[in-house]
Amino acid sequence: MAAGVFLTQMMRDMKSQKLRTFLTVFGILWGTASVILLLAFGKGIHAQQQKAFRGMGEYIVIMWPGRTSMAYQGLARNRQIRFREEDATLMKRQIPNIGLVSPEYTLWDAKGRVGKTEKLMRVTGCWPEYSPLRNIIPQMGSRFINAEDMEQRRRVIFLGTSLAEEFFGEENAIGRIVLVNGVPFKVVGVMRQKEQDSSYNGRDTHKAFIPSATFKAMYGYEYVNNIVFKADKPAHTERVKKGAYDVLGAKYKFDPDDEEALAMWDTTENEQFFSTFFMAFRIFLGVIGAFTLIVGGISISNIMNVVVEERTKEIGIKMALGAKPRFVMSQFIFETLTLTAIGGLLGFAFAVMVVSVVPSFNVEDYIGTPEVSTSVAIVTLSILGFIGLLSGWFPARRAARCDPIEALRL
Repeated sequence: MAAGVFLTQMMRDMKSQKLRTFLTVFGILWGTASVILLLAFGKGIHAQQQKAFRGMGEYIVIMWPGRTSMAYQGLARNRQIRFREEDATLMKRQIPNIGLVSPEYTLWDAKGRVGKTEKLMRVTGCWPEYSPLRNIIPQMGSRFINAEDMEQRRRVIFLGTSLAEEFFGEENAIGRIVLVNGVPFKVVGVMRQKEQDSSYNGRDTHKAFIPSATFKAMYGYEYVNNIVFKADKPAHTERVKKGAYDVLGAKYKFDPDDEEALAMWDTTENEQFFSTFFMAFRIFLGVIGAFTLIVGGISISNIMNVVVEERTKEIGIKMALGAKPRFVMSQFIFETLTLTAIGGLLGFAFAVMVVSVVPSFNVEDYIGTPEVSTSVAIVTLSILGFIGLLSGWFPARRAARCDPIEALRL
């Protein structure tokens, strides 16, 4: 019953004060939309940058041989460490909690030729495990190197996306022949397009990949350039890295505490920094949006104070006729919360509309795909409700404390 009376009174005031009502609702609308849009775009940018960063591989460690910096068991310092392919097998067999591992040979500036098209390209010799390690996913209808290719030392080749386009254009590359330094290789796969913003010897899209057994047999490399590995769980990465020092230290006679003997790029550390940075960035955006909401709440409070001033005589009449302070207070809080709810819902709808329209502009490569999180929406609307209640509380309390006699004199 009271809600109906309150609503009737509010509608009457809204009709008589259209501009004021519009400005009040717009302030809340803009504040709500700002919070949701800032966090939605922040989440989209985070996801896009994370996707691009993980294009090189998720939670992997790239390990290169180094030089010893400590004397050990009678051996001098400054000895050169070199990896062999069997070192990857040794690591897989002896290091607990290790997941995938692959050696990596690199042939720089190999001459690739298809028909009259000739390109300088980088050829990588690796194991089948290299594909999931480095997020090199074959396109539909193609495949990466497999165990049979390794065992039989097949001359098969897997092409990066850009390399395949340069050689074959829009034509299907599977089953075609690519000459690598004059030697024919059969194309068994083409890489699916991926985002990649970090690398250690060039983007994968411009590379070619062949079985390590074939690479070693053809080019006579005794040593691998580096070894790529990852733990079975990201939390075990440090343990696996320590295991690499222990296992290879025992084989090559260097102190397991000699960090210079092996050079490692642990992308897990970058991932942690990256996640922390963007979490702080999103919190910063949320704080900015929250302050925008607070400004909107202050404007509502000021406007409701003006409303109390204008309706002082009306308040006095109601209280003289028996209206209790609680009734008067509830009326103003109801009006404040209703206006806040209208502005908040309109702001939420506006934000959702903007987020749904953005993908049509094809800018996901730069800002990602913004996403309105359900949890963010719930928290935002909850904060908005609290701000609305607080904004209406003080004007409502002031109205409830009016002296009927003094109010009727105005």
